[in-house]
Amino acid sequence: QVQLVESGGGAVQAGGSLRLSCAASGRTFSSYAMGWFRRAPGKEREFVAAINWSGGSTYYADSVKGRFTISRDNAKNTVYLQMNSLKPEDTAVYYCAAADLIQRLNAGRVDYWGKGTLVTVSS
Repeated sequence: QVQLVESGGGAVQAGGSLRLSCAASGRTFSSYAMGWFRRAPGKEREFVAAINWSGGSTYYADSVKGRFTISRDNAKNTVYLQMNSLKPEDTAVYYCAAADLIQRLNAGRVDYWGKGTLVTVSS
């Protein structure tokens, strides 16, 4: 069982930056691929970024490529999402996710979800 708790959301102006964190419980954190999804108001949840168990492979949605960076610290059981050059269309609830394989995570087949943290970007 893995429990995920996000933090770091908030309000920021367009062009600004935020760093989201996701703290995971459980001793098997390092064996999971981790990722971030988001749900904007009135829209379905969508994939944002993913990282494999070692941190050696990362994947991004085209909409955030070059602006967002996912990373992880297995010693701290934490995954991060550094978000730069934020745009109003990045406004959403951001969810941390875990899956046993990164391919499943990329496909939205998630084993564990966090409860989400709200990011609001104003123009």
